[in-house]
Amino acid sequence: METTAEENVEKKKDVAVKGEAAIRHEFLTTKENFHGFVDSEWQVRNGGNVCETDKDEQTKETSVEEPEVKKLKVEPEETNKWGKQDGKRHRGQNKSRPRTKITAYDERRLCLSVIQGNRECPFGDKCQFHHDVAEYMATKPADIGESCYPYDTFGKCCYGLSCRFAKAHTTPDFKSMENADLIKAHEGRTAVKNSLSKDLQNSLRKRSVAFKKSEDYLKTLPNNKDKREQQGEGNAPVLEVSADRTEGDQHQSTETETQLQASPDKQPPVRTVGPLTDVDVVKLRICEKKQVDFQDKLYLAPLTTCGNLPFRRVCKRFGADITCGEMAMCTNLLQGQQSEWALLKRHESEDVFGVQVEGCFPDTMTRCAELINNNTEVDFVDINSGCPIDLVYKKGGGCGLMTRTRKFEQIINGMNYVLDVPLTVKIRTGVQEKSNVAHKLIPEMKKWGVSMITLHGRSREQRYTKLADWDYITTCSKLASPVPLFGNGDILSYEDAMKARETGVSGIMIARGALIKPWIFTEIKESRHWDISSGERLDVLRDFSNFGLEHWGSDTRGVEKTRNFMLEWLSFMCRYIPVGLLERVPQKINERPPYYMGRNYLESLMASQHVGDWVRISEMLLGPVPKNFNFLPKHKANAYK
Repeated sequence: METTAEENVEKKKDVAVKGEAAIRHEFLTTKENFHGFVDSEWQVRNGGNVCETDKDEQTKETSVEEPEVKKLKVEPEETNKWGKQDGKRHRGQNKSRPRTKITAYDERRLCLSVIQGNRECPFGDKCQFHHDVAEYMATKPADIGESCYPYDTFGKCCYGLSCRFAKAHTTPDFKSMENADLIKAHEGRTAVKNSLSKDLQNSLRKRSVAFKKSEDYLKTLPNNKDKREQQGEGNAPVLEVSADRTEGDQHQSTETETQLQASPDKQPPVRTVGPLTDVDVVKLRICEKKQVDFQDKLYLAPLTTCGNLPFRRVCKRFGADITCGEMAMCTNLLQGQQSEWALLKRHESEDVFGVQVEGCFPDTMTRCAELINNNTEVDFVDINSGCPIDLVYKKGGGCGLMTRTRKFEQIINGMNYVLDVPLTVKIRTGVQEKSNVAHKLIPEMKKWGVSMITLHGRSREQRYTKLADWDYITTCSKLASPVPLFGNGDILSYEDAMKARETGVSGIMIARGALIKPWIFTEIKESRHWDISSGERLDVLRDFSNFGLEHWGSDTRGVEKTRNFMLEWLSFMCRYIPVGLLERVPQKINERPPYYMGRNYLESLMASQHVGDWVRISEMLLGPVPKNFNFLPKHKANAYK
C-alpha cells in the first residue's frame, strides 16, 4: 500500500494533474501520510491523550469526508439504482445537514436578574433559570481563558458570571468587576448601528408602520390602478351619493398619477396646514442624493452566512474599501424578524457600508426600501438580482428578475423614489449558460437611474463550474459608462486584480477570494504576494473569535455561535496554499490543492479539508467543544473544475 502511495506521489511530480495546483515536489504527500502526521502530532501536543472530539468520532457525528477530486468523466462502475451511470456530482449546499440549536449547548442558564446585579426577577417562582449563584457556578463549564476580550476592550462584560472568561472580571465572592476608565472612554459611543428597536418591531408586527412615499408611488402602477377601478365599480351605488364631490378629487388624483408616472422623481402635491416648504412637495433628484465614490474601490461582496459583521471587520483591517451586509429578504424585514434585521447591522469601522435586499414584487421592495431609509444608517442599498438558489429564483427573485424586466423596472423606480441614498444592482451574465442577457439589461438600468452595477461573470446555470467570463464583463463595462460597473469572479491574487482592472471596470468585487485569504485586499493595494505564516493566519482567526465574542456574546451560546461561523469560514480558508510552497505563483481559484505537508505542524493542520481538523483549530481559540456538538459545512465546497 505504501509503495502504491509513493508511486502516486512520483507520478504527480512528473506530470501536472489537471485541476490541481502546482506545489513544489518536496512538500507533496499522500492522504494517508498527511492524516497520519496531523493526528499523531495532535496527540503528542495534547499529552498523548485522545480528546473527545477525535477525528473518527467527528466523522461519525457529521458523516462527512474530504471532498473527492472531481472526476472529468463518470467512471463505468458508478451506477444508480436502475443500473445506469449516475452523472451527479456533489455540489451546492448540504441541505440535510444536522443542525443543533445553540440553546442545546447551554441548558442550565443563569437568570438575567442575577447577571445584572441581583435585581428582583419579574417572573418570581415561575422563572425557569438559575438564581442560586453557587449552584450555577458548580455546574458551569470550565472557563476557556484567563482574559475576557469584551471586558479588556470596554471595561465591562455584559454576561457577568455566565461569561466563559468570567475569572477575568469576577471576585472570589462572585461579584462582577468594572474598569471605570475604559467605561468612561467608551461612554456615548455606539459601536454597532442599525439594531431593530422593540417599538419598531411591534409596529411592523401590527402592520401599523406608515409607508407614505411607497403608497404614493404604488398608486401609479398600472396593476394598482386596475384594482382601484374594479373596487370603484363594485361600490358604484355608494359613490353616486357623493359623485359631485368626488368628481373633482378623482380628476385631481388622475392628474397627480399622470405627473408621477411621467417623472417618478417628483413628489405629488400634498395638502398641508401651515407654511409650505420644499420638503413637503419636492423630492430629491438622483443627482442630489448622497453620493458614494465607487471609483477604483475594493468591494467585499455580500456573502451569505460567512459575510457576517466580525468577518467584515477582519476584511476592513486588511484594506477592504466597501462592505455590504448579507442578503436580507424584504418580506422578513417587513415582518420585523429579528434574525433578518441582524443582517443590516453595521460596525463603526465600516465607513462605506450598504445593505443588500432580495424580493420579487414592487410593493414589498419599495416599502422595504422606505423602511431601511427611515430606520437605518447606510450609504447605499443593493438589489440582489444575481442569487442563483432555487428557493429565491422560483419565486421570481434573484436571477429571476433579469427575465422579468417590467417588474424589475418598477422595483428600481419605486426604490429610487423612496431612497435618499444611491441604489445599486448586482446581476449575473444571465440565467442560461449560453444565453447572456446582461448587455441588453445594462442600458435599460442606466435609464432607470441605477447608481452602480455589479456584474458576476457567470450565469445562474453555470454556478462555479467554469471560470468567470471577463471578456463579457469588459463589453458590459463599456455599455454601462458613465455608470460605474464592478466586475466579480475568480479574483484570488493581485495579478488577477490587475488583469481585471485592465478591462476598464470601475472597481472589483471580491467574494470567495476574501474567504480563502482575507489579506487579499492588502496584497492588491501593495501589489505583492504575501507569504503569510501559519502563526499570522491563526492571529487572523483569533481576531475573528474576539470580534465574534463581542458581537454574539461571551457566554456558552455566544462562544458556540462564534465557533459555528468560524468553522463555516474554515471550510473555505483550508483551500489556501502558502506562497512559499507553490511551484508557480499565483494560486488559481479553480485549482484544488493536492495533499501536501506544510513548513510546520500548524500550516499542515490548516491545509486539512477534514471537519475534525477544523474543529481542532477552533478549540485552540474557543476551548473544547460540547459533548453534543456536531458540524457539517453549509456549502459542499466543490467549486473546482
